[in-house]
Amino acid sequence: MLVAATAFAMNVSAQEKGDMAAGGSVVMGSGDGINNFGIGAKFQYNVTKPVRLEGSFTYFLPKDRGIISIKTSLSMWDLSVTGHYLFDMDEKFVLYPLAGIGILGCISSMESDLDEYNYSDSSTEFGVNLGGGIDFKLSETLILNGQIKYFLVSDWNRLIISAGVVYRF
Repeated sequence: MLVAATAFAMNVSAQEKGDMAAGGSVVMGSGDGINNFGIGAKFQYNVTKPVRLEGSFTYFLPKDRGIISIKTSLSMWDLSVTGHYLFDMDEKFVLYPLAGIGILGCISSMESDLDEYNYSDSSTEFGVNLGGGIDFKLSETLILNGQIKYFLVSDWNRLIISAGVVYRF
């Protein structure tokens, strides 16, 4: 009985109200025929024991394509706020569904050897994030995580897969 109570107490203390964490991730985005990698930063705050908010920013590296003497480039960024509902599986693993809102920005450009064909365009769209993730506790302060979410945006629906690390303070 004492062992079970101790294990439960350790499990309960895994994510407490007011806990904060910050970290980074590597990201793969896919959608509408465009696959590109990115890097991200995130900040997490536990509102209550099972509810955590996460603010994140991801910059997707430019996707370049060249056709004869024309070079096109497409870069994207994602700024999101998501809510996580945490399910402690044991003292090391936490699973969570996520839902949130975000902004997806896209910058495209075309350069040619002929100056008259150069242009640049950008767009920004609001959207909804749905998905889930897993946290693996390496130590009291260092956590590995993986996340998959689908970003529903009117013109640029994206599947976003990330792996990262956060430092809890």
